[in-house]
Amino acid sequence: MSERMKTTRRRLLKAGAVGAVAVGSSFLVAGEAAADGYGSGALGPWENLSKRISTLTQIRPVLDTDGLFMFGDSISVQDGYSLAVRLQSRTGDQLAVHNWSGRPTAPAVDALAGWAQAYGLPRRILMATGSNDIFTPPVFAAQVDRTMAIAGPARTVIWVNVQVARTGQSAAVQLADQRNSGWINLQLADAQKRHPNLRVVHWAEFLAAKPSRLTMYLSDGVHTTVPLGQDARNELIVQSIEAT
Repeated sequence: MSERMKTTRRRLLKAGAVGAVAVGSSFLVAGEAAADGYGSGALGPWENLSKRISTLTQIRPVLDTDGLFMFGDSISVQDGYSLAVRLQSRTGDQLAVHNWSGRPTAPAVDALAGWAQAYGLPRRILMATGSNDIFTPPVFAAQVDRTMAIAGPARTVIWVNVQVARTGQSAAVQLADQRNSGWINLQLADAQKRHPNLRVVHWAEFLAAKPSRLTMYLSDGVHTTVPLGQDARNELIVQSIEAT
């Protein structure tokens, strides 16, 4: 095992003490999940799941007014419209979205690259993806770096970190979900050190601050409750955008 991987696992075990409020007081170490990859199972087919993708007619005004492009997963499919309304009422910014349920980060970054080539990019990009990377956490860091390379140093990338502990799964899987969420968030925090134009929305830390928030703001350990969780997450995002 490389020294970098050893360091990452030590940090995960330390970080687990914060995130474990979602699922219990004990924490799985990596070896206990080895029989099932990383313990969260496998990512199922997502290509035919629900999606919300802005049309060219919707994209053009965003570029003309220097609004934001958003790339997200099922949480964003559910919450994206409410976010767009909140954002425009607070900052006047328009939002074009490429949100797709079940999608991990790599194809979300493919979509970013596609829009960059087809339309160009505004100066701010919102990434609300990573929850579906719990099944293979090590691939996430490279996709963050890839995003930053596409965006370039003159643009700001705002990235929402993740909290997953699926309540419909067994306790062991929930623990693995929590650990893998922490792994993803550590990679995002490390990327912020490499990329000064990367801003992190600390959704996971907001939820962990009070144990009651996990049931109040999450319907299934992943998706937001409506309106409480949706409003709380969208407010954190808008505050981060206002600060850029």
